[in-house]
Amino acid sequence: MFVFVCAGCDAPLTTPLSQVALPVHAHQKYGNAIQLPVLMEPGTFAVETEPWGPPWRRWEEVGSEEAALRGVLAPVHALSYGASGAIVVAPGDTRGTVLFPERLGGACCGLDGREGPNAACEACGSLVATRIDDCSLWQATWLAPDAVRRCPVDGGGDTDVMPLSWAELVAEGSATPPFEPVATWGGSRLGSSHFWSWSPRWVAAAGQALAHLLAASEGRPVTVPDGLVADLFRRALDTLLPTGPSARRAVLAGPELPAPDTGTGSDAHAHADILLVPTHPQTGETWAPADPTTSAYWVPLPFGVWLSLVFPEPYPPVLASGVIPLDVLRDDPLAPLPPQPFRADPRVFHRTMARLPAVRSPWLREILKQNSLTHLL
Repeated sequence: MFVFVCAGCDAPLTTPLSQVALPVHAHQKYGNAIQLPVLMEPGTFAVETEPWGPPWRRWEEVGSEEAALRGVLAPVHALSYGASGAIVVAPGDTRGTVLFPERLGGACCGLDGREGPNAACEACGSLVATRIDDCSLWQATWLAPDAVRRCPVDGGGDTDVMPLSWAELVAEGSATPPFEPVATWGGSRLGSSHFWSWSPRWVAAAGQALAHLLAASEGRPVTVPDGLVADLFRRALDTLLPTGPSARRAVLAGPELPAPDTGTGSDAHAHADILLVPTHPQTGETWAPADPTTSAYWVPLPFGVWLSLVFPEPYPPVLASGVIPLDVLRDDPLAPLPPQPFRADPRVFHRTMARLPAVRSPWLREILKQNSLTHLL
């Protein structure tokens, strides 16, 4: 467990926190005028290892050689030249900070942090964090890595909170449902209105995974299992990849599942070429098969999304007594499925693809240039 303190005066800026993996949707911008919840669970923090935040430089200004040195291998709109190592926490876990009035502009319904740090240490006045709560952005406080220090909690250390094993994670069953009520700003006199939609977490996770699936395809067709996996990927894969024989086969793999056949064999469709596997929510580690010699490509999925794909469960209504408050979503009748087909997040897709070595292939570069990509995803 750690607390973060001001680098200038050592004043505490957070409650005790334990480190978890950075969520895939950390930088997601979802929809328009959407009220997204808090990004981080209470009592946790995550670290962005890449540069993030202002100043930003356009691709034309940076050039491909300098961008490649920063791990970006394909054109993007702009690259961050901010410091790497920003720490993200739930706003409710901060202490001793005050908003800096001169740096709160440029937002729509809240704070978007486009001008950099907008929260100061209450004790010494140093700018230490960026508070974000604008529409369509996940609510979060980003601590500036050069303005804070991480200190172990007295009597403890980074061994106080041990990561759960894969078996424990599966037993805990913290799945991410594919559908959820999404809030919009000022929809009624009661406050926010809601509509049922594909989960923004799933949209972001699919954007990351689709980039890996295309890289793993090697320009060949890719088949995926029926059901939710097909809802997420089949339409995009069938559109972006050629048709024909020699398709690569993607399957779900991970803890509590039978080991997939990744051998060659005589039947080209009897083995798996691509494994859709979970990432550990605390460590960020990607699950790996017991056989380290497998040649299959591992496509990462956030653990909660992977768990819902592997063990889909109905969510029956729960009987309750009394009158349902007016601002509570009713489940009679049950919430309908989203009316629109699933679309992966194009920004997450592009951000992921631009950092994969396979993007140097001309055919993948061409996919990134397609104007119709955003509409497809």
